[in-house]
Amino acid sequence: MNLFSEIQRLKKERNAVILAHNYQIAAIQEVADYVGDSLGLSNQAAQTDADVIAFCGVHFMGETAKIVNPSKKVILPDLNAGCSLADSCSAEALEAFLKKHVEKNYYVVSYINCSAAVKALSDVICTSGNAVKIVSHVPKDRNILFAPDQNLGAWVIEQTGRPMELWKGNCHVHVEFTRDSIDRARKDHPDAKVVAHPECPYAVRLLADEVCSTEKMISYCKNSPATAFVIVTEEGMLHRLRREIPGKTFIPGPTDHCACAECRFMKMNTLEKLYRCLRDLSPEIVLPEKLRARAEMPLRRMLEWSK
Repeated sequence: MNLFSEIQRLKKERNAVILAHNYQIAAIQEVADYVGDSLGLSNQAAQTDADVIAFCGVHFMGETAKIVNPSKKVILPDLNAGCSLADSCSAEALEAFLKKHVEKNYYVVSYINCSAAVKALSDVICTSGNAVKIVSHVPKDRNILFAPDQNLGAWVIEQTGRPMELWKGNCHVHVEFTRDSIDRARKDHPDAKVVAHPECPYAVRLLADEVCSTEKMISYCKNSPATAFVIVTEEGMLHRLRREIPGKTFIPGPTDHCACAECRFMKMNTLEKLYRCLRDLSPEIVLPEKLRARAEMPLRRMLEWSK
């Protein structure tokens, strides 16, 4: 059985669209209708006229698609594809924190890498691509709680000068990059530009020539006169960069333990699982309507403020 042709056949039969994150395996990126970062995927999910959304990413991404598409069927190749960052901030813990500090009257800005229940407790959602713009929209007289990624939050503070309380969460992939590992990459590739994701620790961001979202990595590398780049994010991003900018060299950012960083959750999705979920229309993302509706408001606010 040719999985590529079977997936294409099922996609037509189901009137489905296949959305894939930049960190997915190369084969899934090749079969997807759209490959992008969280902001791009959110926009695509909100605008699609397909009946079925096959989301090749992690669980919170499928939830996000369902939040803005209550009448559509949203399926995920592997329902167990979670996220260490989302797990670092539970709705119960966030709610308890807000009640404990009710006098602060926090305006909650939550990174999209969080559960639907956390989104429902938030005032607005952001992605790494629009976080600076979103925070700049928050009323000046409000205290901000930024959750759950403390590294992205710290970078936003650096960019905006806006003080914020940071939730103590992080991504297990991006914290693997260290000052020493990036120093080694610079010595091994002295002519290469270092491009890092803002989820990386401060010491890594400090060494980078550019700090940006995965989507902005495309435009930066395409427009830069440099011909070689060390890409300091999950290794799946390199496939898209090499496909869209074939004339340049892309080197995976190393960690102290290995030559590249890989998200074990993103890599749980496979072509076989994508085929099966299109065939069976399962596993499906299902959300209680009350929770979905509460989570939709801050997501819609993000999409509006991102224009």
